[in-house]
Amino acid sequence: MGALSLLLGTRSSLGQVATRKDQREQRRAERRSREAEEQAKARRRRSIRYGGGSVLLAICALAALIIVSQSGGTSGGDTSIEGVAAVQQQLKGIPQQDTVLGAHKAKATIVEFGDLQCPVCQAFSTQITPSLISDVVRKGTANYEFRQYTIIGPQSTDAARAAYAAGQQGRYWNFVELFYLNQGEENSGYVTDDFLTAIARSAGVRNITKWNADRRSSKWNSVLSQTQAEASQLEFGGTPSILVEGPGGKRPFTGNSVPSLAQIENAVKAVS
Repeated sequence: MGALSLLLGTRSSLGQVATRKDQREQRRAERRSREAEEQAKARRRRSIRYGGGSVLLAICALAALIIVSQSGGTSGGDTSIEGVAAVQQQLKGIPQQDTVLGAHKAKATIVEFGDLQCPVCQAFSTQITPSLISDVVRKGTANYEFRQYTIIGPQSTDAARAAYAAGQQGRYWNFVELFYLNQGEENSGYVTDDFLTAIARSAGVRNITKWNADRRSSKWNSVLSQTQAEASQLEFGGTPSILVEGPGGKRPFTGNSVPSLAQIENAVKAVS
């Protein structure tokens, strides 16, 4: 009987140990689930969907197909830069001043708050921006400003500084558009000095030594902070976010969708 009691007691102890182990595993699983959910929520807040209910994945897939078909394909993040000739042609003859593309005499300004690592911004760059440049900016109806709204991670800040530095030599928009055409997976480590330098050279930045010094300048800290504050004031919760402003007022597009080309053009008319 004593032996039986001991055996039963041992089994009971093993059962308690197993139960505690199961509980620990369950807690770990619940923690991982909560972390995954928080990451998903953050991604949803950042990745605003296009109007009409298109799914982000479909947008990115379409953007990738467009890029591949136009450039012959790129893995993103390497130093073999694709799309150089296409960007040169797109921007040819349009004046650039710092972060602004187009004639200063234009009555309206289209302001895009974007993150160079953002895949939805990339889709906007390949699907909407070309028409805005050809049909609105090139005709002098509005100019176009791109503000670096760095919300994804430290690599976004590195890319933003590099773009601003390219703007010091009149190649800001070339840098931005080429970056999107060669964009890698966000926060994957692809935004290296070599990659940024390759983008800068391909964008037509002539003095790389000066560009390197400019992109490391502390003056961009206040610029980036100001953009963050402006985006918050405008109630922008993700990228890309669009503001159209002119003599007739401001038209910020807030909410859960990115405006269409027609909506932006109508806003330009309304504020001009």
